[in-house]
Amino acid sequence: MTEESEQPQQSGPRCDYPGCEVEGEIVSRLSPEGYLVATGKKAYSFREAYRRFNYCKEHHDELMNGVWSRITFDADKDDDHVAPTAI
Repeated sequence: MTEESEQPQQSGPRCDYPGCEVEGEIVSRLSPEGYLVATGKKAYSFREAYRRFNYCKEHHDELMNGVWSRITFDADKDDDHVAPTAI
């Protein structure tokens, strides 16, 4: 006579990609706009320097593809964002 109690399954944080309701299983420093969060002297505050985002695999892959495609084009190299390889 074993009594199995089903507890509601707790899920992790939601994906930080706008409009996504899936669990964010990947922790990243990429903002939803596809840029690395500022670090060190580029950060405006201590909190900003350590900000992390949670993404589902689909949206993390999409953001990473955007980052790497921007690196390969010379036109975007003059913007003021930190390169993904800088950290």
